[in-house]
Amino acid sequence: MHRSIPTPSVSSFSVGPLTIHFYALCIIAGIAIAIYLGDKRYRKAGGGQNVVADVAIATVPAGIIGGRLYHLITSPDAYFGAHGRPLDAFKIWNGGMGIWGAVALGTLVAYWQHERLRRRGREGVLSFGAFTDALAPGLLFAQAIGRFGNWFNGELFGRPTSLPWALKIPVALRPTGYESYPTFHPTFLYEAIWCVFVATLLFILEKRFRPGQGFLFYVAAYCVGRFFIESLRIDTAHAFAGLRVNEWMSIFVAVMAGFLFWRTGRNGHKREMSDSDW
Repeated sequence: MHRSIPTPSVSSFSVGPLTIHFYALCIIAGIAIAIYLGDKRYRKAGGGQNVVADVAIATVPAGIIGGRLYHLITSPDAYFGAHGRPLDAFKIWNGGMGIWGAVALGTLVAYWQHERLRRRGREGVLSFGAFTDALAPGLLFAQAIGRFGNWFNGELFGRPTSLPWALKIPVALRPTGYESYPTFHPTFLYEAIWCVFVATLLFILEKRFRPGQGFLFYVAAYCVGRFFIESLRIDTAHAFAGLRVNEWMSIFVAVMAGFLFWRTGRNGHKREMSDSDW
């Protein structure tokens, strides 16, 4: 008998008049773990209590907004095309969060908030590099947990496969042209495993890094895995020169993060990093 991973038959439940979506619960659980682990690591590095939580107050909404905006910009047809529904752009519980936008806007706002606390003389505010390094493993765990939200929604799976760990997709959720294929690559699981693997590498290697290198390692390593995982996906996406937009983005971000990782390490041998350094 062919084995496969089933797609959950329900993606939400009701409590009185409220509808609670498992996708949203996965995102919330991931955020909570990222803040908890990041705060613990930041204080262990010498940082002050609740600094991470205070930065997160502004960073979390920014990350959600950035992730959603990236998705809308790169997949506009579903919302603003001929048959699109513009109001669905606000229904984030149905899925559709671009990690690139979340990290980009989240990092910018985190820097602004972190420096704001430092300028106000908040006790225990370390360099921003130390701050991002403390958060990096927790962010990876958050991404791993968040991907299970895609599993509950039955979305973002890969090409058809009959591997023992294939994901069984209901007929109603199969893309046009794939109706006769019952099982597909569980790309949500691949990405979750990759994120946990990179987080484990960070725990092992981070003592060798200069401030800021841990976060850059996370970004570069995640992008490497995401490139190959993205190549398996069959959901509709814009493509250039045979590669999906997210594949090109993975290459670009990995190269940039790799370069900054190298430069940060090289500069670190010349001088100690100050509080205002990356």
